[in-house]
Amino acid sequence: MKNAVSFIPQMTADSSFTFFSAEFSEYFHSRHGARQESFGKFVIPTQLAIKAKQQSLRILDICYGLGYNTAAALETIWTINPDCHVELIGLEINLCVPQSAVEWGLSANWSTKYTDVLRQLAFTQHINSDHLTAKLLMGDARNLIQSLSKSGFCADAIFLDPFSLPKCPQLWTVEFIRHVTQCLHFNGLLATYSCAAAIRTAFITAGLSIASTHPVGRLAPGTIGGWTLKSNAYLPLSQQEQEHLLTNAAVPYRDPQLNDSADSIIKRRIQEQKYLSLEPTSHWRKRWSQFKS
Repeated sequence: MKNAVSFIPQMTADSSFTFFSAEFSEYFHSRHGARQESFGKFVIPTQLAIKAKQQSLRILDICYGLGYNTAAALETIWTINPDCHVELIGLEINLCVPQSAVEWGLSANWSTKYTDVLRQLAFTQHINSDHLTAKLLMGDARNLIQSLSKSGFCADAIFLDPFSLPKCPQLWTVEFIRHVTQCLHFNGLLATYSCAAAIRTAFITAGLSIASTHPVGRLAPGTIGGWTLKSNAYLPLSQQEQEHLLTNAAVPYRDPQLNDSADSIIKRRIQEQKYLSLEPTSHWRKRWSQFKS
């Protein structure tokens, strides 16, 4: 089984499978449920079930990985409106990941219609059919997003799904998020699984309004961003979350030229934190722990 040697399937709580990344020492999906995560943290928050009534939709899937977020989006859209034309762009740095997922048969989580899409994207990187125009762009997402933002591509839904902040700060910086938001339609929605204060600050710095999404498989919520957020489907930031954005944890990561190493990005943030008079995150955590008790 070529390409699959480095990635061994790991079952998650909803009986769907994911991979473990030795490079980042993290799983590609929540152990609470890989399939469940794709719907609950990305497809539902971006309101694709509502948007599916449109004649066409554009989706940007950042860190395509095993392709689950893409499959969940297409299943949701075409179940409601089989005639909706979807233009989809995925960004991925390691082609072995989607190819290994197909070779291991992990796409069996989906019906044949979507399995075929995942296979074709993994092995040809493009699809042009009656109801789907799709490209899987390979390379560093920081380079790809700059080209994409200049192209005029505007997505109705963006899935931001990198590895965690400590492991992959390159794709959570203010500069990267700004380019991502340049690809967001004025009525579009940007969803991520994380509620980290530094990430939320980056969203806000880019000009987005933000809210929390409902937790999926854990206590912590995700984050939704848009130029305007009018729906009552989201959770307004609580006082605790708002105060979190005033602590040291909210200092965002920066990568001015979009080419720094993870270590350089982390060290830059540590230096910035030293010179800012913000409340230590430990004080905020202790205060709210006492309040809850």
